[in-house]
Amino acid sequence: MRRRFDRLSSILHHTGHLLEILGLVLLLPLVVVVLYWHERGDGRIMTLAFLLPAAVSLTFGLILRNLCRSNRLDTVSSLLMCAVGWLACSAVGAIPFVVGTGANYLDAYFEAMSGFTTTGITLFTGLDTMPHSLLFWRALTQWFGGLGILSFFLIVTFRASSAHHIFGAESHKISATRPAPGLFNTLKILWLIYGGFTLGAIAILALLKMPIFDSFCHAFTAVSTGGFSPHDASIEFYRQSGHANYRLIEYALAFFMMLGGINFLVHYRVLTGDIRALWDNIEIRYWWRLIGAFTIVVFLDHLRTSGLLSSILAQRALPDGMRIESAFRHCLFQVMAMLSGTGFKTQDISSSFFGAASRQLFLVMMVIGGCVGSTAGGFKVLRVAILNRLMLRELFKAKVSPRASTGLIIDKRIVPDAEIHRVAALFFSWIALLIIGGTITSLFSNQSAMASFSGMFSALGNIGPCYISIPDMIAIHPVVKITYILGMLAGRLEILPVLLLFSPRAWR
Repeated sequence: MRRRFDRLSSILHHTGHLLEILGLVLLLPLVVVVLYWHERGDGRIMTLAFLLPAAVSLTFGLILRNLCRSNRLDTVSSLLMCAVGWLACSAVGAIPFVVGTGANYLDAYFEAMSGFTTTGITLFTGLDTMPHSLLFWRALTQWFGGLGILSFFLIVTFRASSAHHIFGAESHKISATRPAPGLFNTLKILWLIYGGFTLGAIAILALLKMPIFDSFCHAFTAVSTGGFSPHDASIEFYRQSGHANYRLIEYALAFFMMLGGINFLVHYRVLTGDIRALWDNIEIRYWWRLIGAFTIVVFLDHLRTSGLLSSILAQRALPDGMRIESAFRHCLFQVMAMLSGTGFKTQDISSSFFGAASRQLFLVMMVIGGCVGSTAGGFKVLRVAILNRLMLRELFKAKVSPRASTGLIIDKRIVPDAEIHRVAALFFSWIALLIIGGTITSLFSNQSAMASFSGMFSALGNIGPCYISIPDMIAIHPVVKITYILGMLAGRLEILPVLLLFSPRAWR
C-alpha cells in the first residue's frame, strides 16, 4: 500500500513541477495582448484569460510539489507521469479558450489537447477575427508540444532524478541513439536545432512579406508539424487574398514541414557536415521514396479526375498556363502535410480537387506519418520499413526453407526480436484503436464510414485534416470528442502510457 502511494506521490510531485513551468509559459501571450491592445478583443478580458490559468497552474504546481514527496521514478511511473502531465497541461491550457471565446470546457480541452499533441484538429471558427493573443497561444501549444512538453520540462530541470526514464517515456522508443553523450546535452542540441529551424522559418516567411504575426504563428506550427493557422482558410488564405508571394509561401511551408518530419538526429549529422545522413539509412530513404511516390500518384489522380491528363495526352492547349504547376504544388503540399502530420491545407482534402484514389491514400499517409525522432505523428516510417522487411524475410524463408534461420537486418544491424515484437504490438494497438474510434464515431454521429474512420485516423495519427467538416466536428457528440482526445494523446505518446492509465495494477 505504501509503495502504491509512493508512486502516486512521485507522479504528482513531478506533475506539480511541470505545472509551475506551464504557469510561466502562460504569461508569454501577455506580450501579444499588450502589442495588440484594443484590437480584435485583446485587452482586459484576454489579460485575465492568461493570468487566471497562469495563477491556477502555479498554485496547483506549488501545492503538488510541496505536499507530495519526490521518489525516483521507475519506467512504469515515468510512463504514468508522462500521460498525467499531458492531461494536466491540456486541462490548464484550455482555460484561455474558455475565457477568451466563451467555448464550453470540453471543446476548449479538445483544442488544447489538439495543440499540445500537434494534431491540428480544430473546433474553432472565426479565426480571422479572434484575438491575436489567443491565436498566438494556439500556435505556442503546438510549438512546445513539437519536441514534447516533458523534454522542455527536463531541459529546465535537467538535474531531476529519473530524467532518463521521463525522457524515454515521452520520446519515440524505437531508437536510443543520441547526438551527444548525456541527457542534458542531447536535449540542448535538439532544442537548439528546433529553435534554429523556427527562427529560419520566421525569417523566410517575413522575407516573403507574410505579416510578421502570421510568420510567427506559421513558423511555430510548421516546424512542429502541428498545422494551426491564424486563418479559417489556412494557407489558402494567401491565394484568396491575392498575396503576391503565395506560391513561394506554400513551397516554403512545405519545406519546413518536411524538415519537421525528419529525424532530428539526421539534422544534427547534416549540420555537423555529414551530408550522407540524407541517404545512408533505411528510414530516410523510405521517406524520400514515400514523398515522391505519393506526390506522383496524387498528382496523376488529379490530372485524371480534372480532365487535364486527357488534354495533355491529346496535346490540346490547356485553359490556364499555370494550372499544371498549381496542381503539382497543391498535391506536393498536401502530401507533405499528411505525411508530416501538419494540419495546413491549400485545398480541402474532401473537395473535388482530389480524386477517390487520393482520398484513400491520405488515410494511408495518416497512418505512416513521419520519421522516428521527428516532430511528426503517425506509426513512423522506420516501423513501416521494419514490417516490410519482416514480410520479405518470411517470403524468403517460404521460398528457401521454413527452417531457415535469418535475422532481420536493418542498416547492416540485426534488429533484436524484442524490438520486432514491440513494433508488431504497437501496430496491432494502432489497428485496434482505429477500429474502436471509427466505430464509436459511426455510432454517435451520422457521418459516413470513411469520414468516421478518418476522424480517428486523424486523431491517432496526430494529423489535422479529416473528412469531417469543422461545423460537423463542433456539433459531434461529446463521446466522440472524448474518444478523439484520448486518441490524440495515445498517438502522441505511442499508446502505452495511455493504456497504463486504465490499469489498476500499474498504479500499485
